[in-house]
Amino acid sequence: MILVNTDFITGKKLKTLSIVKGSTIRSKHIGKDLMAGLKTIVGGELTSYSEMLNEARAIATKRMVDEATSLGADAVINIRYATSNIAQGAAEVMVYGTAVKFEM
Repeated sequence: MILVNTDFITGKKLKTLSIVKGSTIRSKHIGKDLMAGLKTIVGGELTSYSEMLNEARAIATKRMVDEATSLGADAVINIRYATSNIAQGAAEVMVYGTAVKFEM
């Protein structure tokens, strides 16, 4: 599956199938949340949250690709990510794009 954030794929004629998306809501356990809270006092990267968001992006992307695959897509174009805070220590990551098929 080709994934791009542009609205074209060089050298390919595309047939639009549908908008596809994937999302997940993730949180860290209370111990990691407490450590992150302490880290905000002294500054620096909150690595547990960076890891959580990277994991969430991977899961959301896989769900989007699965949806595109079920439509018979060859690629997803114009991919965009969005993140929102759901609760203290929990975030939703959503990815969406347009599933396309290559035309001959």
